[in-house]
Amino acid sequence: MQAFNRSEEQLQLVQREEIDDEEELFEMIDKLTNHGINSGDVKKLQDAGIYTCNGLMMHTKKNLTGIKGLSEAKVDKICEAAEKIVRKSVVRITTGSQALDELLGGGIETSSITEAFGEFRSGKTQLAHTLCVSTQLPTHMKGGNGKVAYIDTEGTFRPDRIVPIAERFGMDAGAVLDNIIYARAYTYEHQYNLLLGLAAKMSEEPFRLLIVDSVIALFRVDFTGRGELADRQQKLAQMLSRLIKIAEEFNVAVYMTNQVIADPGGGVFISDPKKPAGGHVLAHAATIRLMFRKGKGEQRVCKVFDAPNLPEAEAVFQITAGGIADAKD
Repeated sequence: MQAFNRSEEQLQLVQREEIDDEEELFEMIDKLTNHGINSGDVKKLQDAGIYTCNGLMMHTKKNLTGIKGLSEAKVDKICEAAEKIVRKSVVRITTGSQALDELLGGGIETSSITEAFGEFRSGKTQLAHTLCVSTQLPTHMKGGNGKVAYIDTEGTFRPDRIVPIAERFGMDAGAVLDNIIYARAYTYEHQYNLLLGLAAKMSEEPFRLLIVDSVIALFRVDFTGRGELADRQQKLAQMLSRLIKIAEEFNVAVYMTNQVIADPGGGVFISDPKKPAGGHVLAHAATIRLMFRKGKGEQRVCKVFDAPNLPEAEAVFQITAGGIADAKD
């Protein structure tokens, strides 16, 4: 397992086994030539510092027509081709439970932000640990064939938890740990700086998953009281937009956990009303919001709380020594 070198807030490189390059992590801009874009125009994009189709889609058309030699018609054609290439490259990573995968339309999606919120011990971090392993599976085994970055704000990551999960999936635990880059964040600023360092690393190595466990904890520690709420939300929005950029530019799945807070407006009929922390800012950033709760024994229930393309259904799964699995009846 690698660690961030905290003194420089940069990522420390450790020799590790390379994951086989089954496919590229993000779609290089020169693939546009296969979609009828001429190589001269691709070169113009590269000269303007745009190297991936994912990166291209973050520019406005107005911005792109500002590049010398690219007309509006050409830019339209380029954007359309880039969108086709990127859409094709979205990967779904297995959660370890077939029921949960089906609920999510195949698994945790790259280029998206999946937020899991729920009470303590409802299975959020267990899913994070399982994804640390399943992301490294080859794509034909419903994996992401990539590395994992784990930003831990509450000290919940357990390397020894990874070992039995790796064994369950028939993988070498040492190699799996080597492909997880880990950082403990102590302040919200530190958390933000780690994300900046990570982006540089992701442009060089094949990452497929970024975990932030939990996304809001440090903001609740560093900003207290109503007077600081506006400032907190602004800083939170800044960090979330950085996460969205990482997800989209590097075709990475972002999985973030969130805490729940009491909801005084939750209604009389709900015995214990709870809502996710972070307010509207966090609600708008997450592509898919999942609500976790405890079931009986080791069983947990995951409900789709908000997602553009998924029905509001729920799935029951189980926490086992080998990670998240289907519930036994």
